[in-house]
Amino acid sequence: MSLLLRKRCAVGIDRLQPLRSKWLKTKVILTNDFIKPYIPDTQRYNKTNLRSMIKKYGMVYIKPEIGTYGMGVVKAEMASDQSFAYQIEQKRLTFDSFESFYTSLARLVHKRSYLIQRGIHLLKHNKRRFDIRVMVQLSPKNQWEATGVIGRLGHPKKIVTNYHSGGKPMDIQELLKSHASSKRRNELVEEMNKLGLRIARHMKKKYPYLKQIGVDIGLDRSLKPWIIEVNVKPDPYIFNQLKDKTMYRKVIQYYRHTAQKTK
Repeated sequence: MSLLLRKRCAVGIDRLQPLRSKWLKTKVILTNDFIKPYIPDTQRYNKTNLRSMIKKYGMVYIKPEIGTYGMGVVKAEMASDQSFAYQIEQKRLTFDSFESFYTSLARLVHKRSYLIQRGIHLLKHNKRRFDIRVMVQLSPKNQWEATGVIGRLGHPKKIVTNYHSGGKPMDIQELLKSHASSKRRNELVEEMNKLGLRIARHMKKKYPYLKQIGVDIGLDRSLKPWIIEVNVKPDPYIFNQLKDKTMYRKVIQYYRHTAQKTK
């Protein structure tokens, strides 16, 4: 990408600077009754919320309010014997009490702002977790379109699926093949695309400079989609990892068109 194009993209993103906050994005989409059922319970990180959520769900994710590439994300769990554990990157620690568990996490979190999100038991492919990125972009005719959907197969030893953390972009049909029939797979893709379009249209009402989003969706064991995160600066180049370049060509065409218009 040329330097001029990068500068133009940066200007557009600066207008969306408030949406770096995962908490703000969550609050915005929670106001839509259609989208709300797809959003896992999300709360600000503090001791009280951590205790209640981990007891309620058994597993939660603790995320920096502002961050990218899955950096700093913690997976925390409570076992049936009332012991606790958390994992960050490839490091896993266990504790025999909530107090020792929380004390260790407090040192990790320190004074930074974190969120707690209900943990979703993601589907697996070859024993590795995966989630899905849905790309939604404004077309050259200024209409929202779901331009791409791609699976992200997580690194076998890590808790996040991001490409920059060792995740592998894959064809969604291949990842879902062992979990659903061909008909059901197509229905799921259609449902996720519609959800992505709803989110984009809803968010643009409040943030008119929004031109594209990447919606990270996790499917649980019953094939229910859950919104893990909405990105306002999605990476279009992961679609180039697919053998079939059809999606990539469209995604990059729209991406470059938007960048050229952004001044």
